[in-house]
Amino acid sequence: MASKARVGVLGASGYTGAELVRLLLRHPRVEITLLTAERSAGKAMRDVFPQFSPFDLPKLVTVDGLDWVGALLDVAFCALPHGTTQTVIKGLLAAAPSTRVVDLSADFRLHDTAAYAKWYGHEHLAPELQSEAVYGLIETHRREIRHAKLVANPGCYTTCAQLPLVPLIKANAIELDEIVIDAKSGMTGAGRAAKEAMLFSEVSEGFNAYGVGHHRHMAELDQEFSLAAGREVVVSFTPHLVPMNRGILSTIYVRGGRGRTAQNLHEILIEAYAKEPFVHVLPFGETPHTRHVRGSNMTFIGVAKDRREGRAILVSALDNLVKGASGQAIQNMNLIMGWPETTGLEQVALFP
Repeated sequence: MASKARVGVLGASGYTGAELVRLLLRHPRVEITLLTAERSAGKAMRDVFPQFSPFDLPKLVTVDGLDWVGALLDVAFCALPHGTTQTVIKGLLAAAPSTRVVDLSADFRLHDTAAYAKWYGHEHLAPELQSEAVYGLIETHRREIRHAKLVANPGCYTTCAQLPLVPLIKANAIELDEIVIDAKSGMTGAGRAAKEAMLFSEVSEGFNAYGVGHHRHMAELDQEFSLAAGREVVVSFTPHLVPMNRGILSTIYVRGGRGRTAQNLHEILIEAYAKEPFVHVLPFGETPHTRHVRGSNMTFIGVAKDRREGRAILVSALDNLVKGASGQAIQNMNLIMGWPETTGLEQVALFP
């Protein structure tokens, strides 16, 4: 085998950064040569995440002042907080333009920089790079991603909603103005930073909606659904917090268009994903559990008939840290590097 690609994880002390390291350690084509963390700079990775104790990993360093030329990175995964990523990637690509970047933040997901400013509360700091960024949902943008220098990894909620809906929208099989997405996520979706609202005693034995009517992922959903439809689509989307570590479950309510039944919608999804390695459509009437995909890069989709004529219920499940973040990022790396998409991602879900 040729020499391994040199990869770096920027923001390795967060949940998605640690998940990247976990998956990359078993990837046969890469070598982890750079790990950054701000508050934990100077520490060994094992000091932040003891599960990495047996592995010889680079010491954590701060991203400020890094010698991007000397780092010789083939691929950089950016798992930094929203709003800080744009200037980091701008500096990285200016110094090392041959490095390919997969960004796990939201900083390059929205094509319109004015929309970014509206939803994220500050101006986009690298608009010249936004025009180069490719939205990284492989199942819908594979051709564009293949040649991208900067890939904007999709959000976890948006991945879970787009995979069941985009094929139906493209097929003009559902009423576009009657889509309702009811989504639930585990705690790791909120990140690893200490927050009072995320304390065990604050969330245990509870269940709540948040971002009601104004969650930032709405802009991403509207963008991608409108692109698929060829006209503006605005969906109803409400996220909920569930006291579990991992997983997203989306229950989606739709009405079939032009007399399409729930069985017809199921057939469209079966055909759309027949050759996709990481999307599995269950037999009609079956619906997935989050534990069916835990730790894997899979998305499971179920379709059931609603008791109301002409309506259907779609249920999708994925692991927010894998297919919803780090696993999808590695899938994107595999594509842009010309490797099989499944490389390093073949693990089956962990159960129980």
